[in-house]
Formats: sequence, structure tokens, C-alpha cells
Amino acid sequence: MLNHIQGWRERGWRVIDAPAYAQAWQRFGGSVATHPLVVEQLAELAQIPVRYLGWEHNGELKAAIPTWGRYLALSKDVLKRQGKKGLYDLGNAELILPAAADAQAPLRHAGRYLSELNQGRFANLKLQTESLAMARTPEDLSKKFRYNQRRELRLLEEAGGQVRAVSEFSSSELAAIYCDLFLRRWEFPATGAERMAEVIERLRELLIGSVLFLDDAPIAIQLVYRVEAPEWISVEYINGGVDPQTKAFSPGSVLSFLNTQAAWEDARARNKPLRFSFGRADREYKDRWCNPVPVFQV
Repeated sequence: MLNHIQGWRERGWRVIDAPAYAQAWQRFGGSVATHPLVVEQLAELAQIPVRYLGWEHNGELKAAIPTWGRYLALSKDVLKRQGKKGLYDLGNAELILPAAADAQAPLRHAGRYLSELNQGRFANLKLQTESLAMARTPEDLSKKFRYNQRRELRLLEEAGGQVRAVSEFSSSELAAIYCDLFLRRWEFPATGAERMAEVIERLRELLIGSVLFLDDAPIAIQLVYRVEAPEWISVEYINGGVDPQTKAFSPGSVLSFLNTQAAWEDARARNKPLRFSFGRADREYKDRWCNPVPVFQV
């Protein structure tokens, strides 16, 4: 029975290897959560093997997907069923699967937060009730809002605040800063706290952004990962932590301003659209930074 169901789900698809999937991603594009390195490293951490599938038309590979059973790989549902809930945190990441723009490949593996960019590339997509929060262009933020962000940054720096690149710190240092500030901000531990240093080390080359300091102590950090596809840049803001004692300086807002502005500058220098996702459009502060965009599920 199981093989029959798997046969139905994979009808028209064939098993490919990890290098073939990576080639498809580099050719057609994708997002942080479908990037070959992210899939490989987090699946290895979870000790759940990935089954890569390819869809061909006229003998040419047109689409590729990483799977865990009947789900797309890295699924929270699979982690939960295997007793590994919260092993790592990818938030509600935007899923862009590698496929030719007109592939219309039949997608029968369960997944959520599938990007609108998958339309035309895959069939069987259903509109999801939730939206994702996608960072607005700098021009789409009001002049007053941008002025206030620059003013808050100046006030922080005048008080002795510092902006330091994540590249200045080791993975274990970043994990310690993140887990400490997250706990202070929310009063419960960050998802994946136990293995955070290992996760950051595994995905290190994709990590971007800054850490804010005041009086030589970290006061704000965000976990932000970036990947570059042929036609766009995908950035995923997973989560962040701030020191509530410093809220007069709005460090979380200052850091969002710095990280988004730097990402826009980078994308525009490369002449590519930027998809900077703040995850699910579920909090008021995201409304100030983002526009809601539709997402799909299978």
C-alpha cells in the first residue's frame, strides 16, 4: 500500500542525486529553505535522509524537489513525528522550488509557504490563508519613517553604541548572543537553542547582518540568511533577540533598518530583485517594514 501511494505521488518524477538537485537550483533558482547547502546540512543534522526527485520534459530536467517521505524536506511536521521538534529554526520560510518558469510539474508532496514564484513552475498549488511579510523597497517606506530610523541609529551611536558585522564573531559566540538576547526579550528559550551553534556553523557562509552593541555588551541580533539565485536574491529573517533594558534606543528597529538597507544595496548592485522575507505576516511591527504577499500550499 505504501509503495502504491509513493508511486502515485512520484508519478512522472524520477530519483536524482544531490549534485543534480544543486545544479537545478543553480540553474532555475530557489530560496534559502530550498538551497542545496541548507537542505543537506539541516537534513544531516536531523539524521533524516533526503530523497531528491527530478521532473523531465523531452529528456531535459525541468524541475527538482527535495523530499522527506510525503513532505518536502526540512518539514516541521516530519521533525515533530520523529521526536525532533524544534531541532532548528527556519521560521516560516518562503519556499521557492527550482523549476523552469513554464514547467507545470505536478507537485504532490506536502508543503506550506510556497512562494507565488512557484506558479507556472508547479501545478496543484492551493492558496494559503496566511501571507508572508516581504520587506518593502526603501522608497516604499515613508520619508518620515526612514528619517526616524536614521535618527535612532545616530542617537544609539552617540550614546556609545556600535554596529558590528556578524563576520566578526565565531558561530558559538553568535549562538550565545542570540540565545541570551532571545531569552531576555521573550522570557522563553529560542527554538533550536541547544544546537544553535552547530546550525549557525553549518550555514555560516549564508549568514549576513550586524550585531548592535552598547557599552561593549550586545543588545540586538537577528538571524538572517541570504542566497543568490540567477534571477533574484532570497533573504530569510528567521528571528531575533534584543535586550529589553535598552528599548529606549529601539535596537530591534535600528537593526531591521540596517539589515534591510544593506540587503537592498547588495541586490541593486547586482541588478537583481530582492525577496527579503520576515516570515509569516502575523505581527504589527512587520506591517511597518513589509507588504503581505500571497503564499500557497500542497
